[in-house]
Amino acid sequence: MSNIEPIISVANIAPPANPSGHRRWIVCGLLLFAATVNYMDRQVIALLKPILQVQFGWNDVGYSNIVFAFQFAYAAGLLFVGKLIDRLGTRKGFSLSVFVWSIAAMAHAAASSILQFAAARFSLGLGESGSFPASIKAVAEWFPKRERALATGLFNSGTNIGAMVTPLVVPWLTYHFGWRMAFIATGALGFLWILVWLLFYHRPEEDAKVSPAELAYIRSDSPGPQEHETIPWRTLFTHRQTWAIASGKFFTDPIWWVYLFWMPDFLSRNFGLNLAGMRLPLFVIYSGASIGSVSGGWLSSSLLKRGWTLNASRKTALFACALAVTPIIIAARTTDPWLAIFLIALAAGAHQGWSANLYTLASDMFPRGAVGSVVGFASTVGAIGGMLVAKAVGYILQRSGSYVAVFLLAGSAYLVAFCFIQVLAPRMKLARV
Repeated sequence: MSNIEPIISVANIAPPANPSGHRRWIVCGLLLFAATVNYMDRQVIALLKPILQVQFGWNDVGYSNIVFAFQFAYAAGLLFVGKLIDRLGTRKGFSLSVFVWSIAAMAHAAASSILQFAAARFSLGLGESGSFPASIKAVAEWFPKRERALATGLFNSGTNIGAMVTPLVVPWLTYHFGWRMAFIATGALGFLWILVWLLFYHRPEEDAKVSPAELAYIRSDSPGPQEHETIPWRTLFTHRQTWAIASGKFFTDPIWWVYLFWMPDFLSRNFGLNLAGMRLPLFVIYSGASIGSVSGGWLSSSLLKRGWTLNASRKTALFACALAVTPIIIAARTTDPWLAIFLIALAAGAHQGWSANLYTLASDMFPRGAVGSVVGFASTVGAIGGMLVAKAVGYILQRSGSYVAVFLLAGSAYLVAFCFIQVLAPRMKLARV
């Protein structure tokens, strides 16, 4: 078993250096751009489901198989992509990931059957599996602990920006150029991001535009030489901290997949909305998600700056988000569409606030050199949960036609996850090899 550092608290984090300089926030902006493109590519098929379902004769189980293919590949990719990014470095590893998923996103335009769409989604899942491990690793490289949750919340809000922009762009592209162009146009954005990323991104120590004061601030709470050590897989599994993060992902990641892949269907099934009619509801839902992402990250960072321990700051934010999800249970039963939309927006925001803090636990409890591997493994576990829930939702809807059971699961999952995190990492100790 590993040795353990003392409990992490503000008391044993070095006093901050002068936080002058803003280069790290430019990096955060690049990560936000990547997350936006990621979720545009990911959401296109959910918006086009009603059209494709009619054109190709899909049923709910058939669509769930396409979703399952994405999540299976996403889970499989995460088994090795985090370690690959730790070895290649954030700059090269992230570029490779975006290149693969952009090609896969555009390949959807050539599909005409469930099998072909599933193959395209499988490839997309492999490519997108590198996004969050690389992003969290970049945050660990560029931000001190006191700012990581906020930075994670900010870049993670890009997922919601992508989810908001897609319902505005995809219907226009589909009505004017056909559904195939919707996949091609959104997929091509990834190549623009790669160009910008390669021009701008370097590690802080290698970036000539980082001031000495900002570099000192970024490294002001570095624990020392272990900071860039990698952790072998066999050692990674021995840490309770690893399983705390993984369990949190297992129970809650599937709920986000439900929002992303099934909300257009919910709005169509329960309230009769067509592709154009979904624009404003989805905009509201993902606006709520964006607000929640930034607010959740801000909450724990703010508590930390006020002198709370790292453990109390992160856990308070996680618990608050878990409670905020629970009212979604009402959404499946109400006949008022805007009440349902508001409750889903609240739950989506709470999920993103939860996610910002959960991702940050990896950089709180592991050295920078291991963050990609930890996030990759935990996200694999979350994707496995997503695979199971994708199939469950398909069969539930095929048999009952109702989202009641689905939203009941969503409303309770976060409290269950919080209990597992508390049991496995009650005091958030720093893992050491």
